[in-house]
Formats: sequence, structure tokens, C-alpha cells
Amino acid sequence: MTNMAEDLKAGAPPAGTAPAPAPDGRRRPPVAGNGRRSSRERKKRTTDFIIYAVLAVLVLALMVPFIWMVSSSLKENNQVLTVPIQWIPSEFVWSNYTDIWTRIPMMGYLQNSLYLAVIITCLQVLTGSLAAYGFSKVCFPGRDVLFLCYIGTIAVPWQAYMVPQYIMMQNLGLTNSFNALILLQAFGAFGVFLMRQYYMTIPDELCEAARIDGLSEYGIWARVILPLSKPALASLALLTFVNTWNDYMGPFIYLTSNRLWTVQLGLRSFVGQFDAEYAMIMTGSVISVIPILAIFLIGQRYFIQGIATSGMKG
Repeated sequence: MTNMAEDLKAGAPPAGTAPAPAPDGRRRPPVAGNGRRSSRERKKRTTDFIIYAVLAVLVLALMVPFIWMVSSSLKENNQVLTVPIQWIPSEFVWSNYTDIWTRIPMMGYLQNSLYLAVIITCLQVLTGSLAAYGFSKVCFPGRDVLFLCYIGTIAVPWQAYMVPQYIMMQNLGLTNSFNALILLQAFGAFGVFLMRQYYMTIPDELCEAARIDGLSEYGIWARVILPLSKPALASLALLTFVNTWNDYMGPFIYLTSNRLWTVQLGLRSFVGQFDAEYAMIMTGSVISVIPILAIFLIGQRYFIQGIATSGMKG
């Protein structure tokens, strides 16, 4: 009792009781905890700063070739390969972007590239999504073994079967036409793999319920699976479009007529036997990048979401 009276007299709370609340009714946080929390926050801010700084450096390193390409497109031809590199032209040659349309049939080349990219992209999305549905939602004997064998073709380099493919197309009379490229690229094992991985994240109960309601397998694919697969479809479409647009060897092998050339083959016109017009090549390269950049900016949300979720199951 004597100790308690002395504590009360000194203004200290009795032993075993909680500290007195603040005047506004809230409990005061302990000072030591605030110090530890502030230290953790400072460490987190420092770590975030370092991560963002590293990412900024990597982005800048990736952008260096594009910056050099744009800079070279605004130079005279003899100023492109100077040493050291002149990043900012002494005089901007804007006429390169007008002269290229008269030097070569640039509009025709762009139209050919766009035609092939759109047709092949649509066919790959269609065939890839259909095959992926069969490999993920339809049960049949040997399904997994067949899928592994089909995906294994990705490991076979294109150069290994390039000549047999050309002989087949030549025997069918499809060389020097878009049909050869469309037929060869309308199916892709990578697209089937990408779509199947995404379809595996969709519950099988949805398909079973649709079968009970009387939907056919094509109806389930069209009315249940496809509406839920927009991110994966956008990812496959973007990847296929970019690969087809930038393809050089395919058109170089099968397209011999100048009127059928794509933009990648058209830029080869500026390469002569003894020299090359690098400024015009860079100008054409900048123009050819603009459609890809526009499509990526439009569909980047679906593309990132599709790539992030295609490897997940369940």
C-alpha cells in the first residue's frame, strides 16, 4: 500500500495497469516502434530508388539503337557512320522522309507487309486458339503425348527444313505469291502453347456446365472460352504481327517480283554492289517501326496481362 501511494503521489500509473490514454482518447504509440518503422521506410525508399535507377539505365541502354536510328535518318549519307558517333546532326535533313516515297514504291511495300501481317495474324490466332482448346479442354487418348510432340517442333531450327519447304511450295506452284507465306505461317506451335497455358487457368467446370446445357465443343470454344481469353489472344496477335512484319528471310525466299516485296525487302534496294545509302535505310526503318509501335501502345495492357498469366495454372 505504501508503494502504491508513493507511485500515485509521483504521478506514475500503478504497476500492472495500462498507460494513460492521450487527451483525445487515442493510445500513444511507443517511441521505439516509431524509430524502427521509420528505419524500415527509409530502407524501402532506398531500395526502390536503386531498383528504379537500374531499370532506367537498362531502358536507356535498350533505347540507344533506336535513338541512333532516328538520328541517322536525319543525316546526310556520309555522316551516318562517323567516328565518334554524332548523336545530334549538325544539320537536320528532313527531306529524307519525303524523298524515300519517290525513290522506291514505299507505299506498296507497306501495303504488302500489312496485308501479310494481318492475314497471318488472324489465321494464327484462329488455328492456335482452336488447337489449344482441344489440347486443354477435350479429353482424347494420347492428347498429352501429341501435344509434347507438337511443341517439340519449336526446338527444330527453321534452316533445317527451309529447303524441303521451298521444294514443296515450288511443286505446288505457290512460289512468287503471298499464298506460300500465308500457308506456311498460318500454323504455329508457339501460339498453341501460349493459348493452352492460358486455357488451363480457366476452370473445367465452365465447360462441363456448357456441355450439360447442350453446347457443342465449337460453341463452348466460341461462347465460353474466347470471351475469357482476350489477354492471351491479344498477346498472340501482337507477337505474330511483329514477327510477320519484321520477317525478312521468308519474303526473300518466296517473293521474287518487286511488286510483291515487303518493306523489309524494299529497304534492300538502297544497298548497292559497292556502297549503301544508310541514311535512307534508317529513314525507311523508322517508318516501318511506326505501325508496330502504334499497335503495341494500343494493346499493351492486354499484352502484359496475357504474358503474365499464361504461365499460371489454377
